[in-house]
Amino acid sequence: MIEIKNLSKCFEKNKYVLEKLNCKIDDAHIYGLVGANGAGKSTLLRLINSIYQADGGTILIDGKPVYDNIKLKEEMVFVPDDLFFYPSYSLMDMAIYYEALYPKFDMNYVINVANKLKLNINAKLASFSKGMKRQCALICALATNAKYMFFDETFDGLDPVIRKLFKSLLANSMENNGTTIIMTSHNLRELEDICDNLGLLYKGNILFESDIDSLKTNMFKVQISLKEDFNKSTFKGLKILSYKKLGSIATIIIDDEKGKSKEFLESLKPIILDFLPLTLEEVFIYQMEALGYEFNDII
Repeated sequence: MIEIKNLSKCFEKNKYVLEKLNCKIDDAHIYGLVGANGAGKSTLLRLINSIYQADGGTILIDGKPVYDNIKLKEEMVFVPDDLFFYPSYSLMDMAIYYEALYPKFDMNYVINVANKLKLNINAKLASFSKGMKRQCALICALATNAKYMFFDETFDGLDPVIRKLFKSLLANSMENNGTTIIMTSHNLRELEDICDNLGLLYKGNILFESDIDSLKTNMFKVQISLKEDFNKSTFKGLKILSYKKLGSIATIIIDDEKGKSKEFLESLKPIILDFLPLTLEEVFIYQMEALGYEFNDII
């Protein structure tokens, strides 16, 4: 388990990138961290992986402090957004380097996946495209069989087919090995079909988080018209996140935790009733509006 308490990081005096951030991530989960550029996603991953030292707060993994914990680092692997490779290295050279650092490294995994992707394991990485380099980094990270894996802008530069393949490989690692995976993106659609939980990072803190299944199954957009005049108070039995009425038709965003909202609305004998599930992006938009934030200013 990853536990983060009151975490703060400041690069300039009194200008905090992260400020008193709190987060808990259970084992064997894929956790997606979303937020606009500059929200602090990369900084958070670098703090967890001891690349940066925190200015305040604690980061514990399996109950142990992470900073400069050599033994714990054998169970952690991090693929940053800005990839670095030694100029003369091939994929095989890179795999050998990883093998020296990770006791459970699987060289056969690297060879098999590289062959499937038609990557020449002996060609210099400097000759590879951006997407091919990302593939190499992801292959080596997965081959470590580390308990905790961290990916910054995970699928950057990958085409849709390769992206789908790596999503399957990540999911298989989590399911078969109990791996905990934390990945960042500024694109909600990129993460919604693989993550178990999502957190929205904004101005140095996690503003909102939830498991995806609950988000997708509880949130609905309702369009309704009644015979008699009505207003928001007519629907006081519902958990309303947004209410807008134009003419005789109201659009209501509801959190249907108990699954009884549609039954209640039908009891009002409406002239028009559309009860539609929200996309994940719409869920976040309305959750942020309910908290008093403008979503477009956040992500």
